[in-house]
Amino acid sequence: MKKIFNNKLAVFSLLVLTLGCKKTLDINQSPNNPPIESATMEVLFPSAVMSTASRVGGDLSIVGGMWAQFWTQNNNSSQFRTVDVYDLPSASQYVDGPYSALFSGGLFDYSLGLSKAAEAKNWRYNLMYTVMKAYTYEVLVDLYDKVPYTEAFQINTILQPKFDDGYTIYQGLIKEIDAALAKDYKTGPWTAEQKATDFVFGKTAAQFDNWEKFANTLKLKMYLRMVNAKPAEAEAGIRALYAANAKFLDVPAQVDLFVSSPNKSNPFYEYNFRRLNTPDNLKASATFTSWLDANADPRAEAYFGVENPVPSINQGDYLGGPAHPEYNDAVNVVVNATDPVPFISLAESYFMQAEVSERYFGGANALTLYNQGIAAAFAQVGITPDATILATYAYPATGNFETKLEAIITQKWASFFGSHGLEAFFEQNRTGYPKTSTIYSDEPGYIPGQIVYTPNGVTGEGNFPRRFVFPDSEVRRNTNTPTKVPLTTKVWWGK
Repeated sequence: MKKIFNNKLAVFSLLVLTLGCKKTLDINQSPNNPPIESATMEVLFPSAVMSTASRVGGDLSIVGGMWAQFWTQNNNSSQFRTVDVYDLPSASQYVDGPYSALFSGGLFDYSLGLSKAAEAKNWRYNLMYTVMKAYTYEVLVDLYDKVPYTEAFQINTILQPKFDDGYTIYQGLIKEIDAALAKDYKTGPWTAEQKATDFVFGKTAAQFDNWEKFANTLKLKMYLRMVNAKPAEAEAGIRALYAANAKFLDVPAQVDLFVSSPNKSNPFYEYNFRRLNTPDNLKASATFTSWLDANADPRAEAYFGVENPVPSINQGDYLGGPAHPEYNDAVNVVVNATDPVPFISLAESYFMQAEVSERYFGGANALTLYNQGIAAAFAQVGITPDATILATYAYPATGNFETKLEAIITQKWASFFGSHGLEAFFEQNRTGYPKTSTIYSDEPGYIPGQIVYTPNGVTGEGNFPRRFVFPDSEVRRNTNTPTKVPLTTKVWWGK
């Protein structure tokens, strides 16, 4: 049973140790260990946010970033080999862990907190809970395609909730966001103690302006995810946002209060470095470093600790050491204990808006938004791009739509390195960018930055992962779990 927490440092311990716990019935409940249902809005919210951040910015980013080919398995270790070869069965910890933790941790708390906020008519917390619930559900939908939604968390009446399809869930989440935005969330009591429970925007002056922008930007992202499957609905939703003069994020929506201490640091760092007690499991992938090297991109040092060219391993070639002795010189991934976990980064917000400008508004402001995205992407790692790199990455203003979209998404891909790696995987599935290569990265003619199929892949040449399968734990508990589909099957919005 999850404890009730009353300070930030205690909440941090959720990162690794307790986020997977289940809400179970304890007949002999200790009065010193009250049930989660008795927690307040103020206690539930930071706990839930850290539940989301720990998974999205931790093991899910490791998997997503490997499949987006930022990093690859070290040829001298084996920790992530199954991920690198696309072998994630329903019993895999990478499949089961996030599903269980995000449902029993984050989403349970968001659901309970929403009921308490509605009862108290506290529309500030109502908006905060709604947006984070929608964000967390969107991640699960984009990974598993179908999850319980309409019947979820009705634990007194429904123990085996049905699974809803992704499109239905998207529709429901957008309606929930709209309903929360329609409330008066900018007035009413709001104490300093309550502000401190907001791990996303609590340190900003325009706290609820930023929550409104987060809500709008999340809707924008969801509509863009729909452009392949529901193009008319996606366009109508986006045009409605702009007709209403919706404001989008001009600051990152992220958790940025990690410290360099066990169980309180960035979850990627905590999972891959501190818990495994080595920095050597993940090495630079030649897919990404070839692109950085070809463009003399100075972010190489921030991402991998060295200037170009970056010593790396061809994606998934962890058995190729004898033929590639240079693999022993491949460098590690740089992730710091205090790095933030973005939900939507500033660069991502600008790049989304640039894409929207090109898709629906004739590209009127696309150049400016693209350049703002470039600047924000470099600023994430403390770099101001010089004239040379800006010229290298100049927006193809005279190109056709696909040329422009490729430029936008490629730059977005490069900005997702680290604890935002899952989004790179999603966006490649949505757009097809970076493109996939017909040849391997060590062959003549390989185009730097193109996604390659790992030589040890178990899914068959060219069959890349597109989703997670349903976890064993859910299959055992819930007879409504859909029939298993291969992880190479696209989710409902996939290209």
